[in-house]
Amino acid sequence: MSTDIVSFEERFLPLRDGRTLAYEEAGNLSSKTVVLYLHGFFTVGDASQTSHVLLNKNVHFITPTLPGWGNTSPPPPSTPYRDCLTSDMTMLLSHLYPDSNGRDIKLYIAGGSLGTVPAQILYGASYDKFPFGRCISGMLLLGAFSPFRHHKDYAKHMTWTQYILPGPIGHYIPFNLLTHLMKFVLSRKLTTIEGAEASLRETVFDPMDQAEREEFAKWSEEHGMVPEDTVRKMAKNVMRSISKSWAGFMLTPPLLHSDWGFRPDALDEEHSRPPVLLTASKDDDMSPVAYAHYLAANYKNARIKDVEGGHMSILYYMDEVWAEFLADEQ
Repeated sequence: MSTDIVSFEERFLPLRDGRTLAYEEAGNLSSKTVVLYLHGFFTVGDASQTSHVLLNKNVHFITPTLPGWGNTSPPPPSTPYRDCLTSDMTMLLSHLYPDSNGRDIKLYIAGGSLGTVPAQILYGASYDKFPFGRCISGMLLLGAFSPFRHHKDYAKHMTWTQYILPGPIGHYIPFNLLTHLMKFVLSRKLTTIEGAEASLRETVFDPMDQAEREEFAKWSEEHGMVPEDTVRKMAKNVMRSISKSWAGFMLTPPLLHSDWGFRPDALDEEHSRPPVLLTASKDDDMSPVAYAHYLAANYKNARIKDVEGGHMSILYYMDEVWAEFLADEQ
């Protein structure tokens, strides 16, 4: 285990276009083994509870806040999301590893829920756009989204709420109007910590069955909290994620339907070399397991790990998942 284990509060990187990138990091900050983790909906890059597996593996854990969420600026109006993302991550890694030239680090890309989209964009990006792509040693997708423009049956697995937004109905109504309406509704709920907690309970925690409630309580206790503390911490991150703007939320439905710059089944041999591990919860109706199975069938070097439970349940298996994902790291 490294003797240089450090954890920072949120840091800020000025970008060349006048924007700002927020990020947190933990682990051995001088390690050339890097885990870049991309967060999900209504949260920010948060390294405060980095898994002991990652610390024991002596990695540098970096978790940036995605464009338009929290303190990270949204993409410039004329720049596609994928180009903004690859530019931002190139600048971040170049800032942290100025002598690497995109060559001498071992990079693991990971994402959860919404974060699986930017993770895949980086995995499939051209090396001209993302030079550090040549360093990728693996990709971990937790509760993955498939590319809707290529996965023709994506809508068959959605709840009615999802079918309306971000599914086909919201996509075909012009000017992102349904997203604007949903923003208006949610903004009234998420202005206070109590409102954010109530929204989380309604969407994430109330649907849990008794077995998963017990698992959630056990996981919270193992991390020095009671379930109420975990919900309160998540609610604080919800509020942080929209503290500057709702740009990240507004970008999400168009992003899911956009061109990510590649097709999973058409990647060349070099891009397909790093293995892909997909982890999917069997009863997750926010990121349906069918999306992970689609990706497992279309990436050339992928395997899938199914776990029991709903949208939150992957959390309870994360130490096991990290250990499997980084099995070759000593």
